[in-house]
Amino acid sequence: MGNQAQIRKGSTAISTSTRNFPNRLGIDTQVYLGSAELAAMCALAGRIVTVAEYMEQIKLVNAKAGEVYRYMNFDQIPEFVEQAATVEM
Repeated sequence: MGNQAQIRKGSTAISTSTRNFPNRLGIDTQVYLGSAELAAMCALAGRIVTVAEYMEQIKLVNAKAGEVYRYMNFDQIPEFVEQAATVEM
């Protein structure tokens, strides 16, 4: 949402930000900090999911962890390694 965005007065939201304080995203708002995985689950559900829902969904994420988190391992993706080899320093 960026630093200037706000949500509707009295709303509740989940954020992947590293900071939180009263009214950070608007007047009378409740903002909970969570992981990217939790934020995605909440976005899909349209609400903050329960612990049971999270635990069920995280099983799917973990089952595909190699695929889901692949983007973080640039040194293991041939296209990136090939391109990096062409960069002069």
